[in-house]
Amino acid sequence: MLNRLLSIIYILLNKGTITAAELAQRFEVSVRTIYRDVETLSMAGIPIYAKKGKNGGICLTEQFVLDKMLVSEEEQQQILAALMSVQETGAQDEKETLRKLLEFFKTEPSNWVAIDFSDWSGRRKELFEQIKTAVLKHQVMQFDYYGQYGEMSSRTVEPLQLIFKDYTWYLLAYCRTRQNVRLFKVLRMKRVIVLEEHFETGRRHEEIRSDEKPGNTEAEFTEVTLWIDKKEAYRIYDRFEEEEISVLPDGNYQVRFRCLLDDWVYGVILSFGPAAKVLAPKEVQREIRQRVGEMAALY
Repeated sequence: MLNRLLSIIYILLNKGTITAAELAQRFEVSVRTIYRDVETLSMAGIPIYAKKGKNGGICLTEQFVLDKMLVSEEEQQQILAALMSVQETGAQDEKETLRKLLEFFKTEPSNWVAIDFSDWSGRRKELFEQIKTAVLKHQVMQFDYYGQYGEMSSRTVEPLQLIFKDYTWYLLAYCRTRQNVRLFKVLRMKRVIVLEEHFETGRRHEEIRSDEKPGNTEAEFTEVTLWIDKKEAYRIYDRFEEEEISVLPDGNYQVRFRCLLDDWVYGVILSFGPAAKVLAPKEVQREIRQRVGEMAALY
């Protein structure tokens, strides 16, 4: 709809006057829809009106210039930057909208962000394309999913949103199998299929749950304290926030952070190998000791 509204303004600026029937034919919508668009633009402050008579039609006031609306140069850049951001996610429909705004504003946007949804091998790009298509077109998805403890189950979901959080991509979706909204870690989704079936948007849910982290209350967070060797400095600042890091007198580091205790956290700790030691709490020390013992037993 945004693209159509901007296109109508663009046509009127260049052509002057055009009939509702011509616009309806061009955009393949009804004349009633065009008049609703005119009303929407008028309510938004665009001086658009319809003239009756032989040479009548829809037009703008002669004094109207888009870049003189109550939109400053800074606001123009913000609008363009927002569209550039959307375009970086792979949304093709916004390219035409962006082109028209560039002509209206007579400026160039700052391409401030670049997003690549694939891994270095490029194998995951297709998966993100599938998810994007399903979310935008409201199509049902099916996939096999590996849970936190390695168990696999088949899921049928209504995808709602792709989320990047804590270095990880998640899919927020209504799971028909569990009859609730869930978070799925994208890397654990296998054999993904986008079905032809479409679902209705606007489903109301009172609770959002996660297949990765059951619950999400403050009480479930645990404060963990680590000692980490100074040779791992570059990794420390990659993984933790500055306020979580303390430099000890001998140059080594102490890191204190709050988290939900799950496989990801234990994986991060173990990834430091002998360069890290859990100082607290005891339960995390015991878990790390047990995991190290099980690893050693394999050899």
